[in-house]
Amino acid sequence: MKVAAAAYPLDFFADFAGFEAKLTAWVSEAAGAGAELLVFPEYGAMELGSLGGPAIAADLEACLHEVARWQPRVDAIYCALAAQHGLHILGASAPVFLADQSRPVNRATFYGPQGILGHQDKQIMTRFERETWFVAPGQGLTLFDTPLGRIGVMICYDSEFPLLSRALIEAGAEILLVPSCTDTFRGFTRVRVGSMARALENQCVVIHAPTVGLCDFCPAVDENVGSAAIYGPPDAGFPEDGIFAQTPLNTPGWAYADISRAAIAEVRRNGGVLNTLHWAEQAARIDAGVTRA
Repeated sequence: MKVAAAAYPLDFFADFAGFEAKLTAWVSEAAGAGAELLVFPEYGAMELGSLGGPAIAADLEACLHEVARWQPRVDAIYCALAAQHGLHILGASAPVFLADQSRPVNRATFYGPQGILGHQDKQIMTRFERETWFVAPGQGLTLFDTPLGRIGVMICYDSEFPLLSRALIEAGAEILLVPSCTDTFRGFTRVRVGSMARALENQCVVIHAPTVGLCDFCPAVDENVGSAAIYGPPDAGFPEDGIFAQTPLNTPGWAYADISRAAIAEVRRNGGVLNTLHWAEQAARIDAGVTRA
């Protein structure tokens, strides 16, 4: 199947119709290229803060609430596009205020041709999210069992913590989706290296979709650095450098790749190395302790 990762810029909209037109164009382009699974970035929905006007978009707290209030209409558009084109789409993540807590979670919603399949909330907050923006961590991981494969989501910083991904892999995940939003090349590199490491150690495909470019109307996401990419383990049946495809740095557009569940199963069964199978051997080595020399 063909998968697509978005290097996605954030735009100012005068009305909701502008956002709908943009999203429709992006999805239609990927569908026209034959993609079946589309991944949009972390906090890509923050551009909806512009619908409240410049003052709301520029206010960290007000913008969270403005973006959150549009979620039902955003869901409807993604659902319609997924149904129209027969796609699975990880939508751009957005702040969502839950009934039982005062602070929002950072939630990515997964859509299929039949509607909303579920969601994944970010598990581990960055310093900005926890110290300045006060976004709350989510509780628990979700494995999506779809016709395209078993899929898990690691939102940005989560990709840098291997045990989170490992829990999804042990539950059966074959593909990990990593939407991200980073404001420096250092930050982007951390997520990129984390994503490539998760592909290596779990012998799976990782699809990385970042925000890109300047967004001067919203200080929470004012600078965005990244490159969309699809990674796999550098082993038999996969690219030797582990990179299926990547977009030029900070350039809007889609990265596309053809991936195979059969190749994932085969490399886990009979790869040049067997990271997934040998994972449990770490525990015995750790239990043996560390000797000081």
